[in-house]
Amino acid sequence: MLKTTALTAALTLVAGAALAEPVAYDLDTSHSQIVFNYDHLGFSTTYGMFGDITGVITFDAEDPAASSVEATFPVASLMTGFAGRDEHFLSGDFFGSEAAAPEVTFVSTGIEVTGDTTALITGDLTLNGVTQSVVLDTTLNQQGTHPMENKPWLGFNATTTLLRSDYGLGMFAPAVSDEVEVIISVEAMPQE
Repeated sequence: MLKTTALTAALTLVAGAALAEPVAYDLDTSHSQIVFNYDHLGFSTTYGMFGDITGVITFDAEDPAASSVEATFPVASLMTGFAGRDEHFLSGDFFGSEAAAPEVTFVSTGIEVTGDTTALITGDLTLNGVTQSVVLDTTLNQQGTHPMENKPWLGFNATTTLLRSDYGLGMFAPAVSDEVEVIISVEAMPQE
């Protein structure tokens, strides 16, 4: 009788896990950012950042490849540490009319799990009014209970490399590198 009860309990747990639904998590805007860098004429590496990121991660813990990501951030959140450069990047030389393409969006189209906490997330990045497929090399930093919020929380880092010229932002390339390294760090909390 004890073996039958244990087997029933085990099967119930397995069935419950197999039927677990994906959970929607909202990005924590206050702890999500995108940092980018590029080579400036061989003299320095220049850094910048975008913030005000919003979006949803639909996370399937049982089948991470079935998860999805959607994120948006305003071009106007650009910060490079020098106001004159920020103004230049938001001018017609680069991002052009902010009203024409005021937001950047990313929508995942597929996820390839590469390890216990790693995956390649492919998606459509729309930047400066141009949509290109990109791959984010992603790591799940932590999944657990947030110690201050006392609720489930996710944290991810991701990297990719973009070509400015693919998005109509290629002024001064190749003297100023066409390649831009992108580092993304986000936290997410269950939707309420």
